[in-house]
Amino acid sequence: MSRVFASPEGLSPSSPVAARHAFVTLVTNSEYALGARALLRSIRLTRTPADIVVLHTGAVSASDLEPLTEFDCRLIETELLPLSDAFNARHQRRNVHEQAPFTKGRKPGFHSPLDNFCKIRLWQLVEYERCVFIDADALVLHNIDKLFSYPEFAAAPNVYENLSDFHRMNSGVFVAEPSVATFEKMLAALDAPDAFWPRTDQTFLQSFFPDWHGLPVTMNMLQYVWFNLPQLWDWRSIGVLHYQYEKPWEKDHPRADALRPLIDLWHAYLTGDRIPDIAALANPAHAGPTSP
Repeated sequence: MSRVFASPEGLSPSSPVAARHAFVTLVTNSEYALGARALLRSIRLTRTPADIVVLHTGAVSASDLEPLTEFDCRLIETELLPLSDAFNARHQRRNVHEQAPFTKGRKPGFHSPLDNFCKIRLWQLVEYERCVFIDADALVLHNIDKLFSYPEFAAAPNVYENLSDFHRMNSGVFVAEPSVATFEKMLAALDAPDAFWPRTDQTFLQSFFPDWHGLPVTMNMLQYVWFNLPQLWDWRSIGVLHYQYEKPWEKDHPRADALRPLIDLWHAYLTGDRIPDIAALANPAHAGPTSP
């Protein structure tokens, strides 16, 4: 049965809550609206009873959001966070990319650092006991409802190049417990004097939750693992596939040849046509251990 809650300041939901838990994503432009279509289909195919919530900024048009309604999601329009002018200036795309350039992959032109901080609005969704956030450039490959039993704050390590990456988290998937008090504390810490978060929400969340709980890498499998660490890749165990850096819908994709099987899989979820048996997919080839 649907439950009615007062809408927190800065949020405008399209429909009432219908479950105790929710998968949440963020759409800030037409590109991520396209990504969300594949993500939402993938979540619905797991037959989860949880709500699906799409936080979206005013920059997303009604026509871009309309295809998402097919998946019975709650659309919640969100204002940008009430941050200082100095904070906003420091975190403009040009400033972030110049001061903390991406050297391992290419961020697309529609990447907007300031928009990323809207993820923090998730803590205002107090109608839910627990939420699992998933970036719109991801797919859920099997039921992951067990994540709702994980504590706050839980995220997977940012592993995509080598095992030294385990000390950093990736905020593309995380488990959180909504709370107005936590949200207010986060806003104060986020906009502290001279604060600069080079990887935007990811750097901030790791700072705010220094004792974060580790999810398995399979709950946020980053696409570069496919060619950098193929020995970690096992289709049968991957819960969430995350297309970090280049996006599978980009036409000008410098890694397209190396990531072709992953790109083809994303397009199958986008259209719903010929989605394969995930467990039957071939893992990337790699040199295994030599026999003694």
